[in-house]
Amino acid sequence: MLFRQLFDRETSTYTYLIADRISKEALLVDPVLEQVERDLKLLKELGLTLRYCVETHVHADHITSASKLREATGCLTVVPYPAEVGCADKFIHHGETLKVGAVVVQAIATPGHTDSHMAYLANHTHLLTGDALFIRGCGRTDFQGGDAGTLFDSVTQQLFTLPDSTLIYPGHDYRGQTISSIEEEKHWNPRFTGRSRDEFIKFMNELNLPNPQKMMEAVPANRQCGNSSQLSA
Repeated sequence: MLFRQLFDRETSTYTYLIADRISKEALLVDPVLEQVERDLKLLKELGLTLRYCVETHVHADHITSASKLREATGCLTVVPYPAEVGCADKFIHHGETLKVGAVVVQAIATPGHTDSHMAYLANHTHLLTGDALFIRGCGRTDFQGGDAGTLFDSVTQQLFTLPDSTLIYPGHDYRGQTISSIEEEKHWNPRFTGRSRDEFIKFMNELNLPNPQKMMEAVPANRQCGNSSQLSA
């Protein structure tokens, strides 16, 4: 498996490239509009054919490049069921898999940050957690159908039950961290360690965070795969 972690500095967003070295088939997870040329250049340099553009959820902090990538490569856009996205080529459900060559990527439903969120487990070793679980943190739960109790259940019952050696690659990081593991986060993530479900809900509900800067622009655009020209007036 070929695996690359790419970063957008403005929004602290990680994009992931997963590919099969033999067939040269690839998918991108959570691509960022401003980085579309970077991603297309990398695909070309590595001789890869993009089959899928995959979202963990409908993002509020950046606009996806899914539409641009589909235009450029003919890839299929994949979003979690039941996200309100009118342009998706495929809605992926919990337990379903995507294949690029011999590489298998399994969707794991992890709602709570939003009401339709997926983590993706590549070849049973690399877990892309999106905004459900960060390194020593987690995504907020106060908009887009988010729910703190649901997120607690998603992380503790879906993600923390995976093998300890599973590598964690988050959707964002704001402190320069790039990789963790299930074992580390079970022991050292302060959002979850030593907290009951009720204590987690109370903590999350008292965060009082400001809305993401691009939220009013990003959410409607991402419901059109990043194609803002399709938005109604």
